[in-house]
Amino acid sequence: MSDLGDLLSLEYGEPLPSEIRTGHGYPVFGSNGEVGRHDSVLIEGPGIIVGRKGSAGKVCWTDESFWPIDTTYWVKCESDDQRWLYWLLSYLPLSRLGSSTGVPGLNRNDVYTLQVFGPPGNERRKIAMVLDALETTIRQTEAIIEKLKQVKQGLLHDLLTRGIDANGELRPPQSQTPHLYKNSPLGWIPNDWRSGQIEEFVDRIIDYRGKTPVKCASGIPLITAKNVRLGYVDTEPQEFISERTYDEWMTRGIPQQGDVLFTMEAPLGNVAQIESDERLAFAQRMIILQSGQSTINTFLKYLLLGEPFRRRLFRMGSGSTVEGIQQSTFRKLAIAVPISMTEQREIVRILDESSSVIDSEASTLSKLKKTKSGLMDDLLTGRVRIAPILETAGS
Repeated sequence: MSDLGDLLSLEYGEPLPSEIRTGHGYPVFGSNGEVGRHDSVLIEGPGIIVGRKGSAGKVCWTDESFWPIDTTYWVKCESDDQRWLYWLLSYLPLSRLGSSTGVPGLNRNDVYTLQVFGPPGNERRKIAMVLDALETTIRQTEAIIEKLKQVKQGLLHDLLTRGIDANGELRPPQSQTPHLYKNSPLGWIPNDWRSGQIEEFVDRIIDYRGKTPVKCASGIPLITAKNVRLGYVDTEPQEFISERTYDEWMTRGIPQQGDVLFTMEAPLGNVAQIESDERLAFAQRMIILQSGQSTINTFLKYLLLGEPFRRRLFRMGSGSTVEGIQQSTFRKLAIAVPISMTEQREIVRILDESSSVIDSEASTLSKLKKTKSGLMDDLLTGRVRIAPILETAGS
């Protein structure tokens, strides 16, 4: 083990007020990352920047020459060790060393005394190579997910405004085939779609807004607006109510698997679907929609997630700091739905497939991040040496 101070030194950045930065050229780094651009540099790159004030202990890397301002340190070290030291500093709990009154600060002398595993130089470079390769794969996977999400948004818009024809194909746009569309309060919609108010397409709206039931450490899961995200129910935060409280609380209606959840405020407009068939309790700032015979629950979910509806929704939202909408207003909002259940099912199938691909990539991303975290813990502490890992990978 070695003192970290034997491997590097943390040098002070220099002031560069925002008003004199040129806005182009080389990156300017503050304690939380890049904060601008300037046409001259302070340090030749590549390099490592560590937050000193504010986001104390945050570690950044740049391939470019750069200007670290006076809320940062830049790392002076052997060039061959730079990538390994970047990973080592990223792994170490530098933010916990912050010690300043009011504003978190990082004292470099505290950093220097940290005990770290210092393998031979060739091993350092191999550790950096492995972690760099894994990080590249993570960034590529993130880019794939972002692209898939953009494709899904475009698909969502087209399917919810043009629909699917009898041949299972996306209808041509109204500008090309005006005879396939009709005018409605929402604008142009396919001829065999029906427009109306939300309340016309649902059998029931269950509303458990108001005071929150008494919670306990375990029992029946309680779902609130905090759990409802854009398209899914998050298991965090985990809250529960007792069996007795459930019987006393759930008197306005029992939601079913497949019902649609919609948050009415803080945040407004998050939409998800009940996937589980277990008993769940509901409260706080959301309503539950049970579709009627003319509408498939999952189609309704996608409809409420679509950009055309959300644009109308937020135009109706009220509140200066917290947007919200009254149930009486929400249920009157206009939507358009295919009359054909077959068309609804086909739209749902296409969007479900798109969601499934994104979920698969997201699962891969989660596994990659866990692998990276585990490898950093193993390799940067010396618990596992790099040679066996490379031998396993090679075989």
